[in-house]
Amino acid sequence: MKYPTHPQESQRLQALLDLNLLDSPPDSRFDAITNAAQTHFNSKSALISLVAEDRQWFKSKQGLAADETPRNVSFCTYAIAEEHYLIVPDALADDRFANNPLVRGEPFIRAYAGVILHSPGGYEIGTLCLLYDTPQTFSDDDIAILCKFAELAEALIQEDAAGSSASK
Repeated sequence: MKYPTHPQESQRLQALLDLNLLDSPPDSRFDAITNAAQTHFNSKSALISLVAEDRQWFKSKQGLAADETPRNVSFCTYAIAEEHYLIVPDALADDRFANNPLVRGEPFIRAYAGVILHSPGGYEIGTLCLLYDTPQTFSDDDIAILCKFAELAEALIQEDAAGSSASK
């Protein structure tokens, strides 16, 4: 499957690598955010997804067994190409995702809502996202609340980046 790439893809990838988050151990602070988002929105899954060169890796996950998926099937890849967030009310009705193996098979994603997470330098490195196995609608209030959860995740990323650069 073909997917969009960021106009500054190499810089975006370097910013992600510089954070040293990929393949890092679980972190209860991030898990608290995904747990709260999943509970608040009653979603099947809530994830903090980091979009690397050829995969998306989940820094935190609720309701999903996989640790990562190939980038070419990633909804989050499409999200980071947007300005702030991506809402897909019904993946089967969306030409970008209707034949996606994650829609047609496990985990049977039917709806997606993802808000972009940024590196300290402002690069789009991933998302805080919700997955559903049924179509969903999202009000402006829902999107605003999801954005607030994403701000918390981004603040942790920024805090960790500041702490690791201070210790060098």
